[in-house]
Amino acid sequence: MGAITYDTEIPSSIPAAKMFKALVLDADTLIPKIMPQAVKKVEILEGDGGVGTVKLIHFGEGSQFKSVKHRVDALDTENLMHSYSIIEGDALMGVIESIIYHVKIVPTKDGGCICKNRSIYHTKDGVEISEEKIKEGKERAMAMFKAIEAYLHANA
Repeated sequence: MGAITYDTEIPSSIPAAKMFKALVLDADTLIPKIMPQAVKKVEILEGDGGVGTVKLIHFGEGSQFKSVKHRVDALDTENLMHSYSIIEGDALMGVIESIIYHVKIVPTKDGGCICKNRSIYHTKDGVEISEEKIKEGKERAMAMFKAIEAYLHANA
């Protein structure tokens, strides 16, 4: 099994705690509300939302995928950190074992924040993922972040 890691940093004018709440704690209801074309609904299959929780995310009409299973690996509300894994689903395209995401929202001196995201793609043996596929994933994540940011600005 191989691994491909990439890091992304996205600045925002939204305060860190508010962004963490929207991006992590309220995401299961907020994202389907503001981006129904991307995520139709989120079901909790196991757990209470904390570490170990397994969720089934149903993608919307605008997605090429149907669903994924997502497992919460770490949740630290004090330090604004969240780790989760995509462990099943057609978004893994039959070539990825899992995708692990580590998210940390860091406050900035101007009252905003930086969303630091590390994504680790664990591929099946002998499989290469194209830069294009990784770029598509980065663009979807950026669009979701920016949609949440816009929603928070509009509903401040």
